[in-house]
Amino acid sequence: MASKEKEGLKINGGYPLHTFEDVEDVYFEYISSQADREKIKSSYEFAKSRHEGQFRNSGEPYYHHLIEVAYIIASLHCGPDTICAGFLHDVVEDTNTSIEEIEKRFGSEVAKLVDSVTKIQRLKLSHMDAEEFEAEDHRKIFIGMARDIRVIIIKLADRLHNLRTLDSLPYERQIALANETMDVYVPIAHRLGLDVIKSEMQDLCLKYLHPDIYDEITKLLTKKTRTMTKSLDGVKKRIADILFANNIPFEISSRVKSIYSIYHKMYILGTPFDEIYDIMALRIITDTEIRCYEILGLIHQTYVPIPGRFKDYIAMPKPNMYQSLHTSILGGDGNRYEVQIRTKEMDEVAEVGVAAHWAYKEGNGYNSKEEQEEIENQLHWFRDFVSISSDSESEDAKEYVDSLTKDIFEANIYVFTPKGKVIQLPMGSTPVDFAYKIHTRVGDTTIGALVNGVMVPLNTVLQTGDMVEIKTNKNSTPSEGWLNFVKTGLARSSIRKYISRKNAELEKDDKIAKGKTSLVDAFRDRGISEEEMEKMLSDKKVLDKYECDTLDDLYIKVCGRKPTPTAIIDFLNIKKDVELNTIGAKVKNSGVCPVYARGADNIAITLASCCTPIPGDDIVGFISHGKGIVAHRRNCHNVVGSEDRLIDVYWRDDIEYATYPVDIAINAINRPRLLHDISGVFATHKIPVNSISGKVVDSDGNVVFHATILVSDAKRLQDIFNILLNINGVYDIKRVTH
Repeated sequence: MASKEKEGLKINGGYPLHTFEDVEDVYFEYISSQADREKIKSSYEFAKSRHEGQFRNSGEPYYHHLIEVAYIIASLHCGPDTICAGFLHDVVEDTNTSIEEIEKRFGSEVAKLVDSVTKIQRLKLSHMDAEEFEAEDHRKIFIGMARDIRVIIIKLADRLHNLRTLDSLPYERQIALANETMDVYVPIAHRLGLDVIKSEMQDLCLKYLHPDIYDEITKLLTKKTRTMTKSLDGVKKRIADILFANNIPFEISSRVKSIYSIYHKMYILGTPFDEIYDIMALRIITDTEIRCYEILGLIHQTYVPIPGRFKDYIAMPKPNMYQSLHTSILGGDGNRYEVQIRTKEMDEVAEVGVAAHWAYKEGNGYNSKEEQEEIENQLHWFRDFVSISSDSESEDAKEYVDSLTKDIFEANIYVFTPKGKVIQLPMGSTPVDFAYKIHTRVGDTTIGALVNGVMVPLNTVLQTGDMVEIKTNKNSTPSEGWLNFVKTGLARSSIRKYISRKNAELEKDDKIAKGKTSLVDAFRDRGISEEEMEKMLSDKKVLDKYECDTLDDLYIKVCGRKPTPTAIIDFLNIKKDVELNTIGAKVKNSGVCPVYARGADNIAITLASCCTPIPGDDIVGFISHGKGIVAHRRNCHNVVGSEDRLIDVYWRDDIEYATYPVDIAINAINRPRLLHDISGVFATHKIPVNSISGKVVDSDGNVVFHATILVSDAKRLQDIFNILLNINGVYDIKRVTH
């Protein structure tokens, strides 16, 4: 962070101790409105007066912390409201000032920012173990920051200055703050492209978490740079001469790799210090993108480029919008140097990321809501961050933090949409993860995927550089089986939400169906058709009697036996005077397979004999070698665990279905004439039976009858089950899968 040192300025822990005048010098460069300047000064004076008599652990008056936070915020060219909130961010938490007073004095925008920061800091957690506390703590911070990009800036500035003064805190607190910074604040700073803040935070955390390693790397770095500086100056001069000779405008400077970056390579990646080749690097800044490539060509003509070290982040920017050309070259003395080439605008983004794009500009009709929307559109990960955070209140804190870490902070593969848009995903992601990353609606309606132009199973693991195209159908829905292979928390959460909604709907539909079936059977037993029954039950006096608004409400109540079908029949004074009607109607056998798969018109499709699916069953297609596609019931044990060979298939609705064989098991307590009664039901209701056999299964007299019957669809089968369950002694009926 750039700082302006003055004569006689106090130094605290190696950092300049700024004054309010220093903050003024920074924001005066881009804020000219006198009203805004006075508002900022007023916020400083108000905060200073309210914190009067308060001191930090380091000994200086508390308001010095507020000055440093505001200085960092102003250095990022944030707006006047954000700077004001920087001065005021602790005033509600640490003094008797209310949010209402802040709003009255400084406006609703400042009050909103201060309130958000305050809520993050007020973590009232109890009855949790250490791990749960940490996860909930982190979640509250993330959720608070997701509300407004400016809240993130304020919290980052606040934490950065706290790290600079960690020496004054007890050892345990130093470790806790350093760990929290690495878990929460560093990933956010990185994703926002605030490299200048991220790098300093990482170095400071390393200093407290691993002081011995920090000192070791510092000594190695000092020795290495001392020996390389002269050589690097020679390379710098030669490149400058070449660019000058070619009339290319440029600025050239050198940088030393951060201590934490070296630590990561040495201790995380296992690279020896002597094999880290980008410890010192040259940065070349020019005026246009084309010049960047021209400079690259001239450098490669002059120096030998190291294979595999060239990266074009201009053509393919990082998710935090970072752009630059990177190449590594071999100097004349055998040393290796990294060279970064970029425009001035790219350099600003590289240093302060999002702040370079949304720096405050006067007279542009600033609107915080529009700014937030624009950031979400440009930074796609931030849109996911906001989405995950806004939906997380009811989720487990550990699961939320894990989703955020995997989906956003550890995302490290890059794939493309057909239009060339880059989508970043965590390692191991699949086309389903990709689909949900595009939009929840795309994920929910996914039916297939093309990767690099080839149709692949939905559980295919994607690789960097893949071009992915998702096939959707508005009538398609998520499969519960996707949960077995999706990687991102976003996809997992969306699928679970759909399943939860579906189960709730199915539960309601199931109750309606069961209640209606009970009534239909009872009314048919008295010679009344389903159509006639519905007319009778739709009468207002019936619905009012049972406090129902619709027929479905009545069916649900009947399912719960309140009222029973008999009670309703008694209420309507209906007498039993007609023989039982048969269930259903005969249908024509069209000879056409009743199942189809989209896009597979020329592939043979058959029904599985193991689970005997019938129209109305939830089915899935199994890609069988030599047999085309075989349709199974989705819960068939023969397809469980074969998700990579499954595709969606559907029942046709444009043909009249034939009858299909279904194997059933009727469990009952044995008694005389039981088989006679079961056979009588089949005959009375005109249910075709291919075979039936029975056997006693235990000494308690339990018996099971196995039968193969012919039915037209799942509803007809359920009707038959309901009738069989009315037979004395029958207590359970199941379909059989071989």
